[in-house]
Amino acid sequence: MLTTIARIGRHVGQEVRLGCWLYNKRSSGKIQFLQLRDGSGFIQGVVVKAEVAEEVWENASQLTQESSLYITGVVRADDRAPSGYELTVTGVEIIQIAEEYPISLKEHGVDFLMDHRHLWLRSPRQRAVMAVRSEVIRAMYEFFHENGFVKVDPPILTPTSAEGTTNLFHTKYFDEDAYLSQSGQLYMEAAAMALGRVYSFGPTFRAEKSKTRRHLIEFWMIEPEMAFVDHEENLRIQEAFVSHVVQSVLKNCERELKTLERDTTKMQNVTGSFPRISYDDAIKLLQEKGSEIKWGDDFGAPDETMIADHFDKPVFITHYPTEIKAFYMKPHPERPEVVLCADMIAPEGYGEIIGGSQRIDDPELLKKRFAEHELSEEAYRWYMDLRKYGTVPHSGFGLGLERTIAWICGLDHVRETIPFPRMLNRLYP
Repeated sequence: MLTTIARIGRHVGQEVRLGCWLYNKRSSGKIQFLQLRDGSGFIQGVVVKAEVAEEVWENASQLTQESSLYITGVVRADDRAPSGYELTVTGVEIIQIAEEYPISLKEHGVDFLMDHRHLWLRSPRQRAVMAVRSEVIRAMYEFFHENGFVKVDPPILTPTSAEGTTNLFHTKYFDEDAYLSQSGQLYMEAAAMALGRVYSFGPTFRAEKSKTRRHLIEFWMIEPEMAFVDHEENLRIQEAFVSHVVQSVLKNCERELKTLERDTTKMQNVTGSFPRISYDDAIKLLQEKGSEIKWGDDFGAPDETMIADHFDKPVFITHYPTEIKAFYMKPHPERPEVVLCADMIAPEGYGEIIGGSQRIDDPELLKKRFAEHELSEEAYRWYMDLRKYGTVPHSGFGLGLERTIAWICGLDHVRETIPFPRMLNRLYP
């Protein structure tokens, strides 16, 4: 029967057939050890010359790195094997003998690996990252499904910016100007007024000329919006959401995290309520540590890391100054100079993974914000309608998928968290 490496444990003592590729090979003369992969995992196949037909031995001898084949063999349990199983090979059917493979099993530079990203994805480490990515996405969908959220898909082509910035990719929509979306939030607010609790998940684009290890030009965001939810409840939902995702990965990706050599001890703490620090107190903390930051400044990556180092799980920085946040954020009722918002900062130097806030629900205040931010009332007329026809308190947040995966996997750079990264100087492959 044709099976997969991931399901090989169901067939101990049985002969199975795999479609696979050769990852690596070594030989002791009378025995060949084939490291095989099929996308679902890795397993060793052992070919004993005295126990197989001459054709089988010769076929195995011809195999080069990344050659494709069908292999048959008997499954044996083996505690020493990384997968827990080994294959005693009885047959080798060659599909293709691969040409000399560009990525040998030695060290390569990052630029070389990125130029060969389409092949680099085959390595155990990159496969593990992609498997964790898949589990993170599955867990996110599971959380929202179990908590009564409805998935809604906002447009990618938009006539305006969600945050009034200029970091947008411009294109022509026939005779009109259009932009690639940097956030689906405004549309999700409209969806929340129709469906209560909603979320979107899709690609977003930021034309920021940044080269940091935390930035991509194209990345994926999950953006929930919730009617009748205030700032405090918004934070509680974020805590439960992130805890669910992290614990799901710890439970279901143990082998992948081991491949990545990820120390998971700190992630065991990611459950329950998260610590909070106000923007005011964060500024004082940084100043006490010698920083020249002053009230009204935004935090850079070193600032976020310094704050996060005080806690053993993600931390909320709350109540940022109104002047440095987006036009739609609701001011604190007793301190209008700050808004009801929070950024969730991941531990271990991974920075902001969530930005969220309670949204302005007062039409007069929103109109005032349009003027202050020099936004076209005509362009945002539909957004104002949400405040004119049944406005309610509502909140939402956005989680950056790639930053979250980088933190969970313990990666140095977000470029490894997405199959084909788009960065400032990279549009290939």
